[in-house]
Amino acid sequence: MLTPETRPSWPIFDTVLFTILVPGTVTVLVPYLILGGYGGLAHKPLMWLGAVVVGLGAAIYFRCAWEFAVRGLGTPAPIAPTKFLVTTALHRYVRNPMYIGVLLVVMGQALLFRAVALGIYAALLWLSFHLFVVLYEEPTLRHQFGESYQEYRRNVPRWLPKFRFSQRSIRNEHQ
Repeated sequence: MLTPETRPSWPIFDTVLFTILVPGTVTVLVPYLILGGYGGLAHKPLMWLGAVVVGLGAAIYFRCAWEFAVRGLGTPAPIAPTKFLVTTALHRYVRNPMYIGVLLVVMGQALLFRAVALGIYAALLWLSFHLFVVLYEEPTLRHQFGESYQEYRRNVPRWLPKFRFSQRSIRNEHQ
């Protein structure tokens, strides 16, 4: 039974606020400052590819943020973490899809604006994400969720998704 403390409305509000402040800064404000404004789009093929990558990254982030708020009853923010370990949706395939979504947004912008500086920024972001995950997030989740996190960690890769297909789905494709 949902009580006022466990209703998803506050985690959703808090997640929206976090998204505006943190990923919003990382994916909108910082690239704007690096580029000195938004302008000078790439030629059509590269522009469209960049737009698709930005859209894919945003969709990944927002889907995962929803899971954190609704299933985990928390936020992506370390100061208001989830109450439950989120292993559903995209988290079934990779442990850090939100970071991947943010990186895709920045890499898409690098394509969209033909900006090598944003590509370098994306590489530095990935390094900082990796260090944060290894040095803070994983030890914290191990402490918070214990064996259930350890099992999740053993079965789901950190960065590169692993898609598992059942024998039944493989057989159905060949018929």
